[in-house]
Amino acid sequence: MPESENVCVIGGGVGGLSAAHELAERGFEVEVYESKERFGGKARSIYHESEVTGTELPGEHGFRFFPEFYSHVTDTMKRIPYDGNPRGVYDNLVAPPSGTMMIEDGENVAQGEGLPRTPEGFRRRIRSLFWTEEVPRREFAFFVDRMVTLATSCEKRWEEYEKIPWWEFIQAERMSEEYRKFLGRGVTKLLVAMDPEESSTRTIGKVALRTAVDVLDPRRDAVRILDGPTSERWIEPWVNHLESMGVSLEERTSLERLRVDEDVEGAEFGTDSGSISVEADHYVLAVPVEVARSVIPDCAAREGTGLGGLDSVETDWMNGIQFYLNEDVEVAEGHGVCFDSPWAITVVSQRQFWDDWGYDIEGVVSICVSDWDSPGVLYGKPAKDCDPDEVSEEVWEQINRHLDERIDDSVLVDYHLDPAVRESDGNDEPLLVNTCGSYEARPEPDTGIDSLYIAADYARTETELATMESANEAARRSVNGVLKRSSVSAPLCETYDFKELSVGPAERYDRIAERLNVPHVGEYTKRLHMAAADVAERMG
Repeated sequence: MPESENVCVIGGGVGGLSAAHELAERGFEVEVYESKERFGGKARSIYHESEVTGTELPGEHGFRFFPEFYSHVTDTMKRIPYDGNPRGVYDNLVAPPSGTMMIEDGENVAQGEGLPRTPEGFRRRIRSLFWTEEVPRREFAFFVDRMVTLATSCEKRWEEYEKIPWWEFIQAERMSEEYRKFLGRGVTKLLVAMDPEESSTRTIGKVALRTAVDVLDPRRDAVRILDGPTSERWIEPWVNHLESMGVSLEERTSLERLRVDEDVEGAEFGTDSGSISVEADHYVLAVPVEVARSVIPDCAAREGTGLGGLDSVETDWMNGIQFYLNEDVEVAEGHGVCFDSPWAITVVSQRQFWDDWGYDIEGVVSICVSDWDSPGVLYGKPAKDCDPDEVSEEVWEQINRHLDERIDDSVLVDYHLDPAVRESDGNDEPLLVNTCGSYEARPEPDTGIDSLYIAADYARTETELATMESANEAARRSVNGVLKRSSVSAPLCETYDFKELSVGPAERYDRIAERLNVPHVGEYTKRLHMAAADVAERMG
């Protein structure tokens, strides 16, 4: 029987922990090195030592939510034991009640019944999801037609959509400000740090379609949220489980250099007490893209490694802030989207899900700020130029402007801004932005360098979007690369296809049309819409 091989996993976020989990289950000796004092990366809770309450309060990078299309990360969660739960930490996920996606006037979005089976049925369903009286009906009809075009497109068309910005695909520049707000920028707010004028139609379109179907199908939980702080309900049980499997976890150990010749010969780390050198049979890199760029510049330039596109991968800010309240004010039932917020704010009132409570405050509101470059409503400055107090005041104001009744300022006890945001000095944890053409620039999890693998959300995956799901999928593909080069005999990690929405017969028709070099039928209907709009504009 061959001896076990050892793997050095660099980075203890979701990608690194996922890789360690899969490797340990397959008999590898695993060491995980994490630069911060806690494991979990951007998913971890970040506890706040409140000077106001004199106690430690739970904070998050932003709020965590798990869409229905997550398959990889939720499968892993089912294998993490938790307090007798039949399905481990997965059973800590709860679904908000239906119809709770909030918009600026406080209206709820109603769910439909059943899945659409025809293009016309799909049009009706998209209308029920995205319709708001603020968007002119003619423009909304055009948007629905664009969504139907996506849903009936063949594989080759989707390759073309990678090169087309979402803004251009939905013709946002020619539409009203209401259209641009709700259907141009609003749809991307439901995802991550996405700029609709630069992000690819391929990524936004496929995730928006899938999310729409999940929201509208009553058999599915479109969005799930943990029933307590992320670290308590997921990350800490995960770390404990990995340690029980023999995984060595080293915190406060920062990667300084990889020694690379034909393959990786070693890794140099900095610790509180000095430097250490680590040698292993395999190396899984699960660090942010800017760290990867700095430690493998020679590798990236080498032909055939697949790492040459790292320099062109773009990132942006998406960070969280928590408000601690002396009353449990339900700002939004479920996942709230502030459509008029210049900072692209999304919000969750956590106490409606965090039942097991042991903290000295009554309410916690978790917010994600996705736009750090647009001027705010109070100071006229982008979030990047604001100090922490100004960020807090701006976010509080932007949320209150979306409520029917303003929350009294006396309810606000304290706030906590993600410490990754460094005042006047950048961001330690930016997020991948899926710009047009970026998919081809992203590296494969199994790189062209023997013994080096990438388990991070910027690696090329089926999920595409920079999420916990993508990081977990990349980790599995990395481990499969290890297994292919290893003497360890173990089954490959299971990976799941991204279940894209498709209207079967129409998609098959488009496949034939594409082979005949005929445009998608949606391109003809687009021209009709545009012609009708031009006539209407001339007629006043």
